[in-house]
Amino acid sequence: MSAASEIRQPLSAILRDLAGQEAPTVSVEQLMERFGGRAIGAVLLVFGLICTLPLPPGSTTLFGAPLVLLAPQLIVGGRVAWLPANVRRRGIATADLRLGLPRVLPWLERVEAVSKPRLAFLFGAVGQRLIGVVCTVLALVLILPIPLGNILPAAAVSVLSLALVQRDGLLALVGYALVGASVGVLVLAAGIINRGAHQLISLFTAA
Repeated sequence: MSAASEIRQPLSAILRDLAGQEAPTVSVEQLMERFGGRAIGAVLLVFGLICTLPLPPGSTTLFGAPLVLLAPQLIVGGRVAWLPANVRRRGIATADLRLGLPRVLPWLERVEAVSKPRLAFLFGAVGQRLIGVVCTVLALVLILPIPLGNILPAAAVSVLSLALVQRDGLLALVGYALVGASVGVLVLAAGIINRGAHQLISLFTAA
């Protein structure tokens, strides 16, 4: 398959191909090569989707690291994805892809089917930088050990990344709505934790 035809493939089709290969792992470098000129947005999408899955504690710290490195490249107007060699060599188990992708691929395929370029002003120089800033902040949240705090931020990163790849402004607006929901949930969780901490301190000081 030529590079040009791969670039025209839907992201969902590329992910199905990678999950169906016989190799035990898929490296980040392989992902970047298969996604071609869409690598920054596409790899952000892949790791965002991984972080939405029910993972063992600490996994989002591992899978959120490439997001922290890639998202700022949108802020500086990067067109070609760059990651350190040790991150590029990092592998994702093919078995894990086969297990996790059925949860997200139907959603991705449905969105790809109706998505189209629109509201192009959201992807100009300022728009792309805004997506980069938002995704960077969310990536930093994802690498923190916050119980159940990864789902909404990861979903927001996934939707904004797909919007960037598809140049779909309506999808970007959905992504920003998810960002707002993420902020609301995190603020609520922080308030609950803060009140709980104060109550514990009060109990110990009263004793």
